[in-house]
Amino acid sequence: MNGYRGGFGGGFGGANLQNLMRQAQKMQEDMQKSKEEIENTDFTASVGGGMVSVVIGGNRRVKRIDIKPEVVDPDDIEMLTDLISAGVNDALAQIEQAEKDKLPQMPAGF
Repeated sequence: MNGYRGGFGGGFGGANLQNLMRQAQKMQEDMQKSKEEIENTDFTASVGGGMVSVVIGGNRRVKRIDIKPEVVDPDDIEMLTDLISAGVNDALAQIEQAEKDKLPQMPAGF
């Protein structure tokens, strides 16, 4: 016989596969921990020179919107809504950036 025993041969033995599985499990645990950290973090955006402040949790739930009384002008509600929108969008952008910074980028196909 030619000594062929079957199987895949070189490099895919049980120990290597076990190592790979451990690494994948650790990566999954690290990702979960990072996701929880982000979800438990508050992101604050201040716009209009501090006239409007928005606090959004990492779970993307608005926690608080603070508006200085002097920005409330019944004749210019549009400015107030623009400030609130800008604050919310800024806080959401902070969450997205934190996710990019803390969560590993998965290869295509995962």
